[in-house]
Amino acid sequence: MSHEKNPREALSLDPAHKPDPGTPEPQTGHITPSRSIDGLLDIMAALRTPVTGCAWDLAQDFASIAPYTIEEAYEVIDAIQRDDAEDLCDELGDLLLQVVFHARMAEEKGLFSFADVCEAITSKMIRRHPHVFGEARDLPPDQVKAMWGQIKAQEKAERATRRAANHLPEPEPALLDAVPQALPALSRAEKLQKLAGSVGFDWDDVQLVLAKCDEELAEVREAVASGDQAAIKDEIGDLLFVVVNIARHMKIDPEDSLRQGNQKFINRFNYIEKNIKLKNKEWTEASLEEMEELWIEAKRMLVPLKVDQQGEDRVS
Repeated sequence: MSHEKNPREALSLDPAHKPDPGTPEPQTGHITPSRSIDGLLDIMAALRTPVTGCAWDLAQDFASIAPYTIEEAYEVIDAIQRDDAEDLCDELGDLLLQVVFHARMAEEKGLFSFADVCEAITSKMIRRHPHVFGEARDLPPDQVKAMWGQIKAQEKAERATRRAANHLPEPEPALLDAVPQALPALSRAEKLQKLAGSVGFDWDDVQLVLAKCDEELAEVREAVASGDQAAIKDEIGDLLFVVVNIARHMKIDPEDSLRQGNQKFINRFNYIEKNIKLKNKEWTEASLEEMEELWIEAKRMLVPLKVDQQGEDRVS
């Protein structure tokens, strides 16, 4: 998916903004594929150039592009899970385009440029790795972790001071504020639980979590019986939250677990579809009983391959 709005032209409309001297002017005449990031920056600049750029890209803003950014990140994960290096290369490019797009729109508004993004992340990585780039070498892992926490705390304090100097609001920090709201719900639930657990608010036995799951399921049944949609939604949320807690206690990534469950469903459903087609039938001609029989057959035929504790593949 392309993206646009030419920052160079937009920036020229704002006399208060000084374009980043490290960012090249858009080259719209003879743009060709490039192995350099400059080529991608030129393409984005051209796409976002008023009049000559792409109307779709010119119409976008941070909020409208955000869903695509999330989608591209998931497609990177998908390529990794499929062990498809060719797709991974392609999807990483799509994700990089999202970064360039956001940076370009920010530069148009006089906020920051792609060069600023690069400087910010390189500065952060150097600052957070003094055991690699500084004097604190040869430290054991536990000291590195402790130092990492100290550096992050210092960065947070400096950020608060900087924002105060610029008269920007800085809400009173709460422990769970550290978990981004935009995370997928399962991942966010896991991180919220983990952070709460770091200060002692946690069950110390997974059996207690399982008992809580039974309790929440019973409450879902009661809500369903009542027919109250708001109550059903509320209780299902509680149930899902507890299921994530079970996964966390068992050191299972709930997102990975659900992705695996999704793929299992797809494989079995595809088996049903394939066999219905082999019978020269349409979906409307297949009964629920027939599909159920094929589902049971798929469960038997499509046995998942698991890895035992010694790392060897086995069929279960």
